[in-house]
Formats: sequence, C-alpha cells, structure tokens
Amino acid sequence: MPFMATNNKKTPDGKSPVIAENKKAFFNYFFEERYEAGMVLEGWEVKSVREGKVQLTDGYVVIRNGEMFIIGVLINALRTASTHINPETGRTRKLLLKKDEIKRLTGKIEQKGFTLVPINLHWKNGRVKCEIGLGKGKAEHDKRDTIKDREGKREVERAMKVHNR
Repeated sequence: MPFMATNNKKTPDGKSPVIAENKKAFFNYFFEERYEAGMVLEGWEVKSVREGKVQLTDGYVVIRNGEMFIIGVLINALRTASTHINPETGRTRKLLLKKDEIKRLTGKIEQKGFTLVPINLHWKNGRVKCEIGLGKGKAEHDKRDTIKDREGKREVERAMKVHNR
C-alpha cells in the first residue's frame, strides 16, 4: 500500500513530500546510483497523483531509442474524472532526464545484473518527480540477511522500550 500525501507543502525538515514509495525495491535490489527524473503526465493523472492513487510496486524503467519510459506504474483514475477522456491506468509514461545521463545509464544497464527501478514519486516545485535507482538484484541469502537485521533491530527497540519504562 503506497504512502499517500495529503498536501503539496514541504515538510519541516525541508524535504519534498513523498507521494508513493516502492518499499519492495530496497528489499529486492542493492542501489548503486539514484537519479531524479521528471514525468510526462496527463491532466487526470496529476489529479489522481494529488489524491495519492499511485502504485509503484510492479514498475520498472526501460530505455528505448535514447528515451526513458516507466512501465507498470498504476495511476488509478478518480471517480470524478471527466467523461470525455478514457483513462488508461497502466499506460507507459515518458521520463525526462538529460541525454548524457541516459547514455551513461544505457551503458550501465547493459552490464550483467543491473536494472532501473522506480524508488518513489515526490513533488518538487509543483511538479511530479520520479526517483529511479540503478540497482543490482539481491540473491536469496542477501534477502534473508536483510530480514534478520530488521528483526534484530526490532528486538533491540522492544528491549529498550521495556527498559525505559
């Protein structure tokens, strides 16, 4: 279930509010680099994004003919959407990034095991931005280590909570 932002204002620490996060991405990939890309959206999509009707979990990024596209990201239409348009929730959307960054990413993706994954959607200066990461897939034992570390942290927090009472 994606995190839903309720306003378009900056948080007290100065960061842009997150619209939706792909929490599975950090479990499945090690990220080497991160990039912030603009998204080409239609009007009804922006309205839906404002309401937090976005799901990133199955999304991935491809590069075709020197352009980046995001596939599998669902932006669900609002019930109050206009009657003269036919909203397509899972359509392919274009990402905006500089040419040299796209060329550099193309070279790295061709290496074995690297892929581009959407990490989150957030607001920046009134525009929707997509943070994408250049990731390498985790092996099964790495995922188990992640789970073990997470459970260890929870146990320590529980112990500290009981100790502080």
